[in-house]
Amino acid sequence: MVFGFKHSYAALPARFFAAVSPAPVTAPEVVLFNEPLARWLGIDVPRLLPQAADLLSGKTLPEDARPIAMAYAGHQFAHFVPQLGD
Repeated sequence: MVFGFKHSYAALPARFFAAVSPAPVTAPEVVLFNEPLARWLGIDVPRLLPQAADLLSGKTLPEDARPIAMAYAGHQFAHFVPQLGD
């Protein structure tokens, strides 16, 4: 499945992010899915639903995905930290 990701953040210099793969999930389940929103976003709902749990959990990546972890700076525990990340 292709979502049409733009990857604008990944176009920044490498110090802003790190390429990472999501941690695999053994048996993901969809608990709640907002079909009207998915349609509004242009997602092909009938095509997504059979694989929704795997795609939305990161167990399976869309063909156009480039997963990253963002790096940023900020205050943590009352000290400025020049590089944090998610």
